[in-house]
Amino acid sequence: MLPAPPLSLLVLALLQGSSLLSPSSAVDCQEVQRIELSRTSGAPQEICVSPGLRTRFVFDSQFTVNLQDEARFVEVIHGRTTLGLLPPGDMGRGERLRLTVYFKEEASSDGVTFVLVARQGQATRQVEVYSDRPSRASFQQEVAQEHANDQRLQSRVEQLQHQLELLRAECDDPSGLRRLLVSGEMDAEGIRARRISVKSGPSSKSLLFMVEGHIYRSSQHVVVAVMLRNASSEPWTADGALLVDKHGKNWKAIRIWASSALLPDSSQLVVLEVRARGQELQGDVTVKLWGAESRGISIHDVPVP
Repeated sequence: MLPAPPLSLLVLALLQGSSLLSPSSAVDCQEVQRIELSRTSGAPQEICVSPGLRTRFVFDSQFTVNLQDEARFVEVIHGRTTLGLLPPGDMGRGERLRLTVYFKEEASSDGVTFVLVARQGQATRQVEVYSDRPSRASFQQEVAQEHANDQRLQSRVEQLQHQLELLRAECDDPSGLRRLLVSGEMDAEGIRARRISVKSGPSSKSLLFMVEGHIYRSSQHVVVAVMLRNASSEPWTADGALLVDKHGKNWKAIRIWASSALLPDSSQLVVLEVRARGQELQGDVTVKLWGAESRGISIHDVPVP
């Protein structure tokens, strides 16, 4: 039977084993790591990385790199002053890979070496590297400007999200009087309406005619709803509409609605909407509706409420 190893050898073996793990455990995985090269001792700077997590280097001048085992990396993105890394998927905890950076403004330099130390599920998201104080100040100003732009963008996104929530609320309650009041669409006079007189049948040209109709007015819009009948043998689809006032001014429809094409020998409701605030549109108007194939209908002497 072999003699047991001396206790001192076991202790030495344990100490040697723990020393192999100590570098990785000593790495502080900061969210953002700032390195000012003018204040470092020249020793390689350790950077915490992890498979599946991106680490982005930001420099204050243009550069080239020499990355150990670059072919193993899932992603290496070179920018003008940035470098994005997605470490190898098989990079084990404690594994160390060298990254040497050469600044173009310092062609004679031996470069700056960083050591990428693998951790599981922890990584430094951004490493900001400053080669000297003046450029550091300039770069900080640029970072601050980008941060301000991000804040403005975030504010705009929040504003759009709020508007989207309001629109969703309106869609959930499309017929509610509350929505009309809050939006300013309905004032104290409410929604006013007039019946449109039926004066004639289909014209020989378009074979379209109105069966019945109404015109409505809110504080901001005028809506015409007419039941049209298609006496032709071809379907008809509304493609455009406008109102012509007594001065000859055209009020183009901002929206036209119909459930489907108007089939031959059938009737269907067609609704058009014109933006007209307050007293902008008064008196009798002519309603003009036309289809994609140019067939249309004109309805005269329509009284605006």
